[in-house]
Amino acid sequence: MSFWKQLASALIILAVAAGLWVKFFPGSNEVLARWGLDWIVPDPAVATSAPSGTPGPAGGFGQPALVIASQIETSTINDRLVAIGTGKALNSVSVTPFSSGRLTEFLVQSGSQVEAGDVIARLDSEVEEIAVERARLALDDAEARLNRVRSLRSSNTATAVQVTDAERDVNNARLALQDAEVTLRRRSITAPISGTVGILPVSAGNYVATQTVIATIEDRSQLVVDFWVPERFAGMISIGQSVTASSLARAGEAYEGTISALDNQVDPQSRTLHVQARLPNEEDRLSAGMSFEVSMRFPGDTYPSVDPLAIQWGTEGAFIWVLDDERKAKRVNVKIVQRNTENVLITGDIGEAERVVTQGIHSVREGATVRIVGDPQESRPQAALSTTNS
Repeated sequence: MSFWKQLASALIILAVAAGLWVKFFPGSNEVLARWGLDWIVPDPAVATSAPSGTPGPAGGFGQPALVIASQIETSTINDRLVAIGTGKALNSVSVTPFSSGRLTEFLVQSGSQVEAGDVIARLDSEVEEIAVERARLALDDAEARLNRVRSLRSSNTATAVQVTDAERDVNNARLALQDAEVTLRRRSITAPISGTVGILPVSAGNYVATQTVIATIEDRSQLVVDFWVPERFAGMISIGQSVTASSLARAGEAYEGTISALDNQVDPQSRTLHVQARLPNEEDRLSAGMSFEVSMRFPGDTYPSVDPLAIQWGTEGAFIWVLDDERKAKRVNVKIVQRNTENVLITGDIGEAERVVTQGIHSVREGATVRIVGDPQESRPQAALSTTNS
């Protein structure tokens, strides 16, 4: 094959490739416009007005491009939060004795309801009882001595200094008695809060120290649920806000509560915020350690939603073809907010457009009128044509 034939074949192949690129590449118009070659693409108005039977760039043979379009919907995101949390008692105290000794008796058992100040156990207290009696005798002796010194003072037999010393001895004896009584009272172990007694870890007869846990008491009048939320919700949550918690162990039961506490910072590793909510538990149906599905509602953010097939990509990023009331196409650059299986949430200047092209996109041109598959306006001319032919 001669050089000229090879050159002609190469030019033909290049011309065909360029034509296909101009027709099917989404960003071809922009590229040609930057190169000053936008005259290569025919004017859509001329294309749509071509005589019948004459091939046109939009739909072929003078007809507008035939496309499939779908409605532009709206979708709301960040309007609902669901998190898994763990419940704990409103107050929980591990009771330990003030002093060491032998545990002589328990006055409660596991599951007992106690009030704050109730005695739940006692330690051996013989030594402390003796100390109280000794302190009481010392106080009586100091008071009797004070009375004698005051009588002597009235007859000028005792000095004022002796009276002062006797009064001081009485005060010291009274304080010593109070100290002994406090020590004796502390041999009786009392409940610091009202609540339910858990399993008793020790029994009567054991020797216990100040670090030994005698019992655990929990106030379950309300349950506190700890859960963690993504940082994007951190600014939407406030104390007192309503929450709904469903127990995973009690299907179908939901409990209304409120946010009671927020952490002051987002965890930099998990990018979550620690939140606490309180749930009412008057009937004591909920126990500490139960898991809950916590849900919250927010106003959320609303965005246009389009079919994933409508998203195209050009030199400037993603874009779509929207249609106005006259079915004229307009290219709109968009940004993708969220991509889902059935739709894509976008932002962009779509104006009042209600439909977007999903198929037949490569035949669409800026400002050109298109035909829409299934559009009632397209069926009327076809029906009229059928009537004429008959």
